[in-house]
Amino acid sequence: MLDLNNKSILITGGTGSFGKMFTKLIMERFPSVKKLVIFSRDEQKHFQMAQEFSEKEHPQIRYFIGDVRDKSRLLRAFEGIDIVIHAAAMKHVHLAEYNPMECVKTNINGAENVIDAALECGVKNVVALSTDKAAAPINLYGATKLASDKLFVAANNVKGERNVKFSVVRYGNVMGSNGSVMPFFLNKKRNGADFLPITDNRMTRFNISLEDGCEMVFYAIEKAWGGEIFVPKIPSYRIPDVAKAIAPKIEHRVVGVRPGEKLHEEMITSSDSYNTVDLGKYYAILPQKSPYTPYTKEEYKTEFEGKDVPEGFAYDSGNNTEWETIETLRELVKKHVDSNFEV
Repeated sequence: MLDLNNKSILITGGTGSFGKMFTKLIMERFPSVKKLVIFSRDEQKHFQMAQEFSEKEHPQIRYFIGDVRDKSRLLRAFEGIDIVIHAAAMKHVHLAEYNPMECVKTNINGAENVIDAALECGVKNVVALSTDKAAAPINLYGATKLASDKLFVAANNVKGERNVKFSVVRYGNVMGSNGSVMPFFLNKKRNGADFLPITDNRMTRFNISLEDGCEMVFYAIEKAWGGEIFVPKIPSYRIPDVAKAIAPKIEHRVVGVRPGEKLHEEMITSSDSYNTVDLGKYYAILPQKSPYTPYTKEEYKTEFEGKDVPEGFAYDSGNNTEWETIETLRELVKKHVDSNFEV
């Protein structure tokens, strides 16, 4: 049973959608957490989050302004920290395409700084957030997150005698998160738009709630052996169905796929299948066997009652077996995005 009471936890990018939900759950479930450090470079988001989670009501919380590009600042922030959740990233595909080196500096160099600071400061557990765009990436954002994933997996090879483990959680579109399609369509509808832009009628995406994303992180904190990339079993939706669920009376106009976008997102490629274990609720892509791998796939399957996936198995939003309908999407929008939502 996971117990984070008396633990010191730090969240990079902690003022974002994930960080706020994770903070809420930590405060609810582990009221005796020793310290929770919210690390972010955005002072305005720090100010806004402090209105919701004040240091007076939650004296364990610390608001720490800093950038993952700045290793010296990370070293200061990581002092005395037991667990690091790495959520900081540049995430907008089109902005990364236009500003590639800025994305590299944050998503790759920042990941390496987090790893180095964790090793130097005696952190015990690091969980990095990834994205479905990191699997067989075709855009720069996905490529940087794949590189980040590889860095965190490989970090387990260089920890020496340190008691630390690094793992990754990879999931798809988060309902209601900044820049995601549901609030985008809702805002278009509220502002009286003449049409909703649909990139392609065939386009699909994975769907996960913020709460379920946080549950994955709790699972990784408790269960990870080090080097895993955890992938959830979650439903897909069709982009036109989201538009119909939110604004059926507004024209839906096909505008074309933007640079760097796929029709279907992947979370496990066929090449990953040889190292992937089915854990029931999640998949785990295990590190490839090397002289440094501290455990075998068979040992892992025995410990977690896991099963091999078929050779050549691939998990993408287009070949999924579980789908959201227009009706379930409306329920999810009301529950997770806008409680006042009406068709």
